[in-house]
Amino acid sequence: MAYAEKKDLKLFYTIGEVAEMFDVKDTLLRFWEREFPQINPKKGGRGVRRYTKDDIEIIRVIYNLVKVRGLRIDAAREVLRKNHEGTVKTTEVVDRLRALRAELVELKAEMGAM
Repeated sequence: MAYAEKKDLKLFYTIGEVAEMFDVKDTLLRFWEREFPQINPKKGGRGVRRYTKDDIEIIRVIYNLVKVRGLRIDAAREVLRKNHEGTVKTTEVVDRLRALRAELVELKAEMGAM
């Protein structure tokens, strides 16, 4: 199931589920939570994090800035602070292009198998 389909099924996600969505460790999500005030999951009585779809979208943008584009934490924080809307739109475009590329690679493989 694709990320976009998976994220719409529930209201809240655990840190483990979110870490799996992005193929990162939960410790990285906790670190980003300290570094980026935009990430603010709800915490239950025992401190269990519950991420909403909005939290996941913010993490997606930060993931793109840090892991895909290779920005340092300070630079990513500054980009988010200065131009949050533009950064979100750029992330959406990059995600669409990545999905399109995957489809094209798959089609090429199928064509080569003929």
